[in-house]
Amino acid sequence: MADHKVTTTFTGGMTFQSKLDNHTITIDTTEDNGGSDLGPRPKKLMLSALAGCTGFDIVSILNKMRVEFSNFSIDVEANLTKETPTVYNWVKIIYKIQVKDEDREKVEKAVHLSKDKYCGVSAMFEKFADVEFAIEYL
Repeated sequence: MADHKVTTTFTGGMTFQSKLDNHTITIDTTEDNGGSDLGPRPKKLMLSALAGCTGFDIVSILNKMRVEFSNFSIDVEANLTKETPTVYNWVKIIYKIQVKDEDREKVEKAVHLSKDKYCGVSAMFEKFADVEFAIEYL
C-alpha cells in the first residue's frame, strides 16, 4: 500500500478538486489558459509545499532550542525552464524572521538542519533544481 494517496477530480472547465486527507484544494488555471482562476496552479503548489515543509522544520527546531521568534515568513522564488515541459531549475528560499541578535546562529543552524537533514520536499527539489537559501533578519 502507498504511503500517501491524493484523489483529484475534474469539476469542469480546467478546474480540479484535490482531496488530501480531510482537506480539499481547488486547482485551476488562469482565464487566458481556459480556466476560471478558482485556485492555485499545480507548480505553485509545489513551492507552497516546499515552504511549508521547511517551515515546520524551522519552527520545531527553534522551539526545541527555546529560541523566541516572531514575524516568521518564507518567500520562495523560482525560475522555469524555457522548453516544454517547463520545470523549475532554480529555487530560492528566503526565511524572514525576527529574533534576538544572539539567536541568529541558532536560526542558521535550524535552516541548515532543515536543508541537509529533515525537509523531504527540499531534498526532492534538489534532484531537479539548484536550491538556494537566504535569511533576512527583521
